[in-house]
Amino acid sequence: VKEVANLSLVSSACDVVSAAYASTKESHPYVRSVCDAAEKGVQSVTEATASCVQPVLATLEPHVAAAGEYASKGLEKLGEKLPLLQKPVEQILSDTKELLSSRVADVRDKVLE
Repeated sequence: VKEVANLSLVSSACDVVSAAYASTKESHPYVRSVCDAAEKGVQSVTEATASCVQPVLATLEPHVAAAGEYASKGLEKLGEKLPLLQKPVEQILSDTKELLSSRVADVRDKVLE
């Protein structure tokens, strides 16, 4: 999970969503109240679940470690095949706009010929 979260695309997307969430909470007091209540509920459920699940996780730890290794190797291969994952969202959007502008210009030039 940490490796996926550290991918530039995932990390920057989380930053964008987090900023939008914070901005929305600041701009709309009623939404803030609902979000605060939801956050407290999630925190309580997470804390309660963590204490119940801890013994099970201790038993499964060797299996989780092995699965983590396989997932890490798979993620490395995916990163090699999809270099897009190493770019932040802003750069992907910028590159896409540039590509589209170039293609539209090419089409316009062909039409005007």
